Amino acid sequence: MIRIILPFIVLVVGLWSWSLAAGPGAGSPWAVYEQSLLLSGWLAIALMSLTMMLALRPAWLERPMGGLDKIYHTHKWTGILTVVFAAAHWLIEMGDDVIESVFGEAGEQHEPHYSGFIEMMRDAAEDIGELAIYLLFAMLLITLWRKFPYKYWRYLHRLMPVLYLLLAFHAAWLAPLQWWQQPIGMLMAILLLGGSIASGLSLGGRVGRRRQVRGTITGISTLARDVTEVTCDLGPAWPGHRAGQFAFVTFNTVEGAHPFTIASADQGNGTVTFLIKSLGDFTRNLSDKINMGQTVKIEGPYGCFDFDRRNRKFHQIWIAGGIGVTPFLAWLEAIDPSTVTAPEADLHYCARNASQDPIVERLRKLCSRFDRINLQVHDSSKGEKLSPEKLATDGRSAAGAEVWFCGPAGLGRTIQQGLWSAPFRLRRFHKEEFQFR
Repeated sequence: MIRIILPFIVLVVGLWSWSLAAGPGAGSPWAVYEQSLLLSGWLAIALMSLTMMLALRPAWLERPMGGLDKIYHTHKWTGILTVVFAAAHWLIEMGDDVIESVFGEAGEQHEPHYSGFIEMMRDAAEDIGELAIYLLFAMLLITLWRKFPYKYWRYLHRLMPVLYLLLAFHAAWLAPLQWWQQPIGMLMAILLLGGSIASGLSLGGRVGRRRQVRGTITGISTLARDVTEVTCDLGPAWPGHRAGQFAFVTFNTVEGAHPFTIASADQGNGTVTFLIKSLGDFTRNLSDKINMGQTVKIEGPYGCFDFDRRNRKFHQIWIAGGIGVTPFLAWLEAIDPSTVTAPEADLHYCARNASQDPIVERLRKLCSRFDRINLQVHDSSKGEKLSPEKLATDGRSAAGAEVWFCGPAGLGRTIQQGLWSAPFRLRRFHKEEFQFR
């Protein structure tokens, strides 16, 4: 995320710095006010343009950015920063009376005089921009309010392209005229065009359409009180997947698509299996809401949580928490011990109650096929808790280890931070970012 956002902000600020004209009165309070207003607005619209383009789910960016989950994580934070800079822009705009009361009107920079159509459009851009910023603030508050139902939030989120187009209109008409003759104007034109095209595709429902496949539900089973296994037949239209990837699944058009990791290896016949945990209103009692033979729409596959991307020089540590075991199940199914040499790996599975968890037996059966994969089950009902200290004291990890984690975000942060601070040669920590909202 930082690898993308920070260089982008540096570029945006750098081009703004280039556009500055050092003239008389350049250091006056009014000049500082004017440039602060321009910079905050420029950062807001630039980041929002990037946010809109990332929302297209560009598959070609998956490999360089580390997967669609990383793209959406970046999308989330560019959106948050957009609101931060938009708020700064609004506050600065509201501060002109304060500057006038303190420093007077001396040195105030007056806008060039426009007339006719241009003046009318600039006035409209100011009014539209103010309204759009208020709507942007409201959207952020609703997004941060986790109790707001997802099925309603996603419809509100679909209005973001409209909001973007309003702010793009505001930015294009109110940008200084000289900007359009400088590199900053070239970048702004590219970003506004890209963001506008992305908004149009989003409003037209074109996002991800080429990767959508329809199929039928062929299997439903309740593995545990809060885990449902769903098998779908997508036929020859399914392009196949790599173990560890995920897809957006739509069971109900009103509820919309949700991302779920594919829990089965690709068999070449269009069959995919998902293990779905009860985490919200729709997934709670899911088996009662879907039926055998029901049509399902699946978009994907996405993601780079790929077994083949492991570094073969380092010891492998695989950590799964709860339903986060799904990519590892797919990995183990995908490995053919007769043709592929399995890596030496420690697989740690954190379960709430191992004796009542049907996945434990499935893991044991799969791991029994490989001599070099050591399964360790941590049963929290017996006080068995996986910790960074436990991993750090493992002698086989002292020479350097690569950790692959999939599970609760809190557990992942605890283990990752603990391993970096422990006397442990952590080479890389892979994890997926599934908090898209």
